[in-house]
Amino acid sequence: MFRGGESSTESTAAANAPGITSEPCPLAVDKNKGCIYLGTISDLTAGPFAALAVPITDAQKAFWKRVNEAGGIGGKYEVDVQAYVRDNKYNPETHRQVYNEIKDKVLGLAQTLGSPTTAAIIDDLKANSIVAAPASWTSAWEFEDVIVETGSNYCIESMNAVDYAVETYKPKSIMAVHLAGDYGADAAAGAKIAAEKAGVTFTALETPPGATEQGRAITEITKNKPDVVIITTGPADMATIVGQTAAAGYKGRFIGTGPTWNPALLKSPAAPALKALYEQSSPGKSWGSDTPGHKAMRDALPNVTPNDGYTSGWAWSYPMKAALDKMVAGGDVSRKGLLAAVKSLATVDYEGMLPADAGNFAGDANAATFRQTLINKVDEAAPTGVSMVKDFYTGSTAQGYTMDGPCFQKL
Repeated sequence: MFRGGESSTESTAAANAPGITSEPCPLAVDKNKGCIYLGTISDLTAGPFAALAVPITDAQKAFWKRVNEAGGIGGKYEVDVQAYVRDNKYNPETHRQVYNEIKDKVLGLAQTLGSPTTAAIIDDLKANSIVAAPASWTSAWEFEDVIVETGSNYCIESMNAVDYAVETYKPKSIMAVHLAGDYGADAAAGAKIAAEKAGVTFTALETPPGATEQGRAITEITKNKPDVVIITTGPADMATIVGQTAAAGYKGRFIGTGPTWNPALLKSPAAPALKALYEQSSPGKSWGSDTPGHKAMRDALPNVTPNDGYTSGWAWSYPMKAALDKMVAGGDVSRKGLLAAVKSLATVDYEGMLPADAGNFAGDANAATFRQTLINKVDEAAPTGVSMVKDFYTGSTAQGYTMDGPCFQKL
């Protein structure tokens, strides 16, 4: 007999849907509830974002444990995000391979880390109506119904970073130093759009991943001396570039997109240069912020070293929870039911971590794009090594921009 008080029709549909069982979850709080399985594909060992990805993944486990302890989804299901966790090593081919291993066993993905890696599975996600929460912020996600992104995309983030820089530092020249593809190029495109709007000279330099591969970027910055560099790389790459250009006498400003920061960099040789020259743009508030969501996260992760990977993983989980709640309430407990629920969400309760309209998945891409970001500075006294300089804001470039396609296509 199916548990949880559903009708027999709903019970049969749910039991036959991928990733939904009438049996309780392996770590069930209440063995009378069914189980919804969500997969996780992250950069857990060898890739450039492992220092962020491991905390992201741990925070999501803690988030769903809290949900289950509070009664689960609609009083009928608990959520398991631990049975199907896979490592993508930040490699698109590996990502596709491990996705294929788990896709028939999960309702959706609690996490798919990386822009180029998620792009490798997006067609299959769409073909199978598999909803996924991305650990990335490319503007391409504004145009994909199966993706439940949280916070502003890299393009908007860099538009706001440039508008902040123009207002604060009055630069005559801006350079974007970025990884290839729809992480780095998306941010560089936003920087270009904002710099051109402000009448500031702009150049872009693509750089490969790897701290030992940054020689050309270091040379170009020290030779051309741009007033501001918008940097979109991994944390170790960023620290190498900032540290070595500073050692060569560069005195301009760096603003790095959210994933360029890792608090461990304060113990690196680049720390003095980072404190002097670097700021971080960010799609959300850091670990120590005073909101109910941040407090719930800290309470659920009591003995960890603060890291904004935790903050991101926790915040990213709210839209999936909202969609699951709506799916179960609507009675169509299936992949198509979850996708329909996502497409009807105009707001999401982030418990104060983000404004509710950051969770708009119901409008068209331009109307639904969230356009507010923050700026942080390096601060050794702060739990994650950064503190807020500028609260949620929208610059004039992002305010007036029409989101009519992924920005990286325009670089």
